Amino acid sequence: MRMRPAPLRRQQGVAVITALLLTTLAITIVTSLFWEQQVQVRSIENQRMQLQSEWIMRGALDWAALILREDTKYSSVDNLDEPWAIPLAETRLDQYVDNGLEDADIADAALSGGVSDAQARYNLTNLCPGGTIDPAEVAAFERLLGNAQMDPALAQATAEVMAASLKKPEATAANSGGQAVPQPVNLMQVDDLLAVPGFTPEMLDRLKDFVIFLPRAAPVNVNTAPAEVLAARISTLSLSDAAALVANRKTASYRDIADFSLRLQGKPLSVPANKLSVMTNYFLVNGKVRMSRARLETQALIERNGSSTRLVWIRER
Repeated sequence: MRMRPAPLRRQQGVAVITALLLTTLAITIVTSLFWEQQVQVRSIENQRMQLQSEWIMRGALDWAALILREDTKYSSVDNLDEPWAIPLAETRLDQYVDNGLEDADIADAALSGGVSDAQARYNLTNLCPGGTIDPAEVAAFERLLGNAQMDPALAQATAEVMAASLKKPEATAANSGGQAVPQPVNLMQVDDLLAVPGFTPEMLDRLKDFVIFLPRAAPVNVNTAPAEVLAARISTLSLSDAAALVANRKTASYRDIADFSLRLQGKPLSVPANKLSVMTNYFLVNGKVRMSRARLETQALIERNGSSTRLVWIRER
């Protein structure tokens, strides 16, 4: 029996191994291409869902603005019994989509949120109108910080940071002998308070429902403000006094500031009447859209002047 030469067997073995390696390499390349394609498709799908979520949120903001405009046709007083104050529980959007147009993403989409009165909070813009610190407003913020069990001295520190940020750069350079100096942070939202030495993220979590930065000075709405804000705004009120007023308005909202004054039970109204109001010009709209893998949560500020509204800002949360 004749045996094959050893070199021939080796060549055949090398050919088999080479074929296996080439097959493995081809499979790896094809798998990699399929994986990259899948990643690109998933990325495009995510972008599409994010864009759809943004359009849904924009529609929700338009709807909220419409409700606020309609409210002015029937009432000049804003309170928590009005339609705008009713929150929207999570609602599946497929309930409002025609079956012929429904797709898998919309069928899995849901919207929730609500409108709240921005003037129920203490407006920190009041601290330093036009760059000049207002001592009465600093005292009001001190009381609010005290009610929230924080250091009242942070009120003056906040006002000083705001005043410094509103100074013209030329004046700042002149006061520093012409040398370049870093500009203070311009406080525009509650998270910016972290630029004020003494504030911590935990403190802001406790304070965020009681304060806000509005584009201009604005009064507190006595029909919607919590007890902590009322007690801060009106120095003659204790926290328990303010809580009683909040309970009292659940029976009947305050028609005007004169009506509010009558229900103070003999306590003087220790604040100019223009610092209080029964109507609101600024509203916060909180919204959350859930669509398959996409999530979008935003907060927007809407300004209402008479029968017109405008979007001041919108921020993702």
